[in-house]
Amino acid sequence: MIDHLQMGSTAAERSARFRELFRKGEIAWGGYRKGRIYGTLRCASGKRMLPGNRVFFASEAEALALGYRPCGHCLPHKYKQWKHSRT
Repeated sequence: MIDHLQMGSTAAERSARFRELFRKGEIAWGGYRKGRIYGTLRCASGKRMLPGNRVFFASEAEALALGYRPCGHCLPHKYKQWKHSRT
């Protein structure tokens, strides 16, 4: 898991670091730290969150292993499966 502190202190530093890690394949999924939710990097909900609440994962398995759940907006099918498994 990569958090915002590892990305840089300015928006330009975070953007450059994100592109670098994305190209290397070290970032493939994004997450919301407070809600322990993960989703795609293109998710509209994820794009609205504050940088301090963002985390990034190399794989979906990593996010799940760390206790994050699928996003209901960008991963509705996986979210429904997750929700059903909890009942």
